[in-house]
Amino acid sequence: MPLSPEDIVRDYVTDGIIVEPNPAWPQRFSDTKARIEAVLGSTAVAILHFGSTSISGLPAKDIIDIDLVVKDIKDEDSYVEALERLGFLFLLRQPDWHQTRFFVDQGDRPGAYPIHLHVFGPDCPEVERHRIFREWLSKSPEDLQLYATVKRECAAASEAAGESMNEYTLRKEKTVREILNRAFRDLGYIE
Repeated sequence: MPLSPEDIVRDYVTDGIIVEPNPAWPQRFSDTKARIEAVLGSTAVAILHFGSTSISGLPAKDIIDIDLVVKDIKDEDSYVEALERLGFLFLLRQPDWHQTRFFVDQGDRPGAYPIHLHVFGPDCPEVERHRIFREWLSKSPEDLQLYATVKRECAAASEAAGESMNEYTLRKEKTVREILNRAFRDLGYIE
């Protein structure tokens, strides 16, 4: 599918603030999941909501993050064109990072909303880390509150410094790792 001039000049970096929890986020994920399932069928091994919009009570960027696990990540013919027909733009391949493929839907159509779609092959550890983090925050009120506080502080500091979302993500990385390590300990994965 050829790129339009609008595709070329559009800024795909998400800069901006986090917003307070939106009760529409779970339904947005469910609707998107159904759309993806309808076009990919059995090519889609799993479609999972992750990130802060997947966790009740967390502030977040107003973007639905989705992990899509496909049977064969390298068989792009089995999923790329179908996802593009749904409005996703294929942005990049990361062969050195789990062979992931990354798509965005800017949500610039009536009734649409921003989505980041991360495509992985089966048995990807990153998908499992996302699940573990989500489930841990859902059962650990202390870490949920800690993460919400740190997200707000990091967003405010990044905004004040005129930084992008990349810097915001780096600011909160230490806390994410600490929380994830507590979840790993709870599962017996580390001591």
